[in-house]
Amino acid sequence: MIINNRQWRSGIRVWNPYYSKDIHLLERVQHCFTRLFSELRSLPYEERLRQLGLWSLEERRNRTDLIELLKLVRGISGTTLNEFFCISDNTGTRGHSWKLSKNHCHCNARLQFFSQRVVNRWNSLSRKM
Repeated sequence: MIINNRQWRSGIRVWNPYYSKDIHLLERVQHCFTRLFSELRSLPYEERLRQLGLWSLEERRNRTDLIELLKLVRGISGTTLNEFFCISDNTGTRGHSWKLSKNHCHCNARLQFFSQRVVNRWNSLSRKM
């Protein structure tokens, strides 16, 4: 079955590794890829990423999460913001006015769900988005 690029990208937004061993294994794949360029082989991993114009996979997952949440906030996504999040009642003076509240969860695995993992990063954004 051939998966087009759009379907593949949407899978990235949904899946986020939970265990640090899985995160490390995925990052190793990109690490090995960057060593394929002979002129960059002697450079440290972070410098190879910079030279190739790449981000670490963790940074890419974080960015994609925030972009997906922005689509929900602006109504561009196929689902509504209220299906996943609640707008916070806290009217603090810092940051933007679209603060989200985080639901309490009893299971550590639940912390990795999209609706949980993106709230802190979203709320820490400045007003200048």
